[in-house]
Amino acid sequence: MMTTTLRPTEPLQRAADGMLSRHYQVCVNSRPVGAIHLSTHPVFGPAVARMEDLRIEEPDRRRGRGTVAALAAEEVVRGWGCKRIEIAVPADAEAALRLATALGYVQRNRAMEKRLGPTAPELPEGSRGRPLTETEYGPWLEQGKEKYAQSWIDRGVPAEEARAKSERDHARLLPQGPGTPGVLLSVLEHEDTRVGTLWVALEEEWAYVYDVEADARFRGRGHGRSLMLLAEAQAVAAGKRVLRLNVFAGNTPAERLYESLGYAPVRYIMYKNLL
Repeated sequence: MMTTTLRPTEPLQRAADGMLSRHYQVCVNSRPVGAIHLSTHPVFGPAVARMEDLRIEEPDRRRGRGTVAALAAEEVVRGWGCKRIEIAVPADAEAALRLATALGYVQRNRAMEKRLGPTAPELPEGSRGRPLTETEYGPWLEQGKEKYAQSWIDRGVPAEEARAKSERDHARLLPQGPGTPGVLLSVLEHEDTRVGTLWVALEEEWAYVYDVEADARFRGRGHGRSLMLLAEAQAVAAGKRVLRLNVFAGNTPAERLYESLGYAPVRYIMYKNLL
């Protein structure tokens, strides 16, 4: 009889902030066949676990080892007091995606990216971008915080936890407000009317779209596409050749827009509530 178990390869690690972490061997009848790393979540805290680096060696694949190891991992983090577990699956790892889905994991969001050419795209006639003003920043920030928190709430994150994450993330990413180095906050105008906003960050090797929002009364008129073209133009102007973004699962209009513009998924973030 073959028995798959997890064998710790180190003591349980406890960080100063209370985060737990431990590496394990995946064993079949005490024979190592793979590895897995479990930890509590650095953002969501001790009630949420992360399963990382689940790996089964080639000779033992396709025998259910990964399934049993993943289920054993869930039991481990239940013992830590975790109520939810998350995994990140590369978009090209089809077997891992099938396994996660079969085990009841649900896609929460996906990371996407697009390779950019050397020439910036042009905006449609009548559309132009301009910097967000100091006066506009406060209302934009408060609306953005609430929208971002609600995106997490809609996907199973408790409201208090989601709002705390929103506050932390905005404080970390915009420490100097609109003057934060490497941050471009823009307004899209069409025929001199404000129709949307854009938040782009310039990293060392790529640019990242943190938020793109067409004003509600002007949606369905192509301004979302114009905002993304503005983001691409800003990235190219800054010498970046890759533009990245995140899209929450179920946001069908955004998913269709990004796919039509040539963005491809690179990673899926999936979660499962532990009963």
